[in-house]
Amino acid sequence: MSQLTAMSELTAMSQLKATSQLLAGVDEVGRGPLVGDVVTAAVILDPQHKIAGLADSKKLSEKKRDILAAEIKQYALAWSIGRASPQEIDELNILHATMLAMTRAVQGLSIQPTHVMVDGNRCPKWDYSSEAIIKGDGLIAEISAASIIAKVTRDKEMLVLDEQYPEYGFAKHKGYPTAYHLAKLAELGPLPQYRMSFKPVQQSLVMRDGQLAGS
Repeated sequence: MSQLTAMSELTAMSQLKATSQLLAGVDEVGRGPLVGDVVTAAVILDPQHKIAGLADSKKLSEKKRDILAAEIKQYALAWSIGRASPQEIDELNILHATMLAMTRAVQGLSIQPTHVMVDGNRCPKWDYSSEAIIKGDGLIAEISAASIIAKVTRDKEMLVLDEQYPEYGFAKHKGYPTAYHLAKLAELGPLPQYRMSFKPVQQSLVMRDGQLAGS
């Protein structure tokens, strides 16, 4: 075998290995809000079907996110949602609950990945080959896709909660601690969907207890 032939076969093997890799991107949405689940997504894109416009979900309009989410779900090789409930967040803390939700997202994929790329600076403790990529949602297509799926999913859940409790304004702030949200929380008190371990929620309980005691 000539050196040229050997190099050609090595190149072909490398290309085959690269194309046979099943790369999953993972991202979360909802670590900061006071209410609702922390939602994660895992996505394995089809290398034969490029999706134009993928980017950090926070930098896209709601309309663009919805369009891309539909395309991702249609053309990805696999996608999955993971989550951790407010009760799990209160029990574990938000970091460990997020890691749990990420694990659930990857485990829920119909095709298991050969490598997982996680947005941020740490990966869950799992058996997957993986790496954490800071600002990966703006750098890696698979992570961008995961961020879009997670964001669209959680935002829709906040709209449902808004329909049930319109006085809290969840459609407007999506559960994040804006001045408006904090004012409504102080006025109305927390719902069962709130994360009771979060300081603003605890403060609202103390304030309401004081108001009730003084009335």
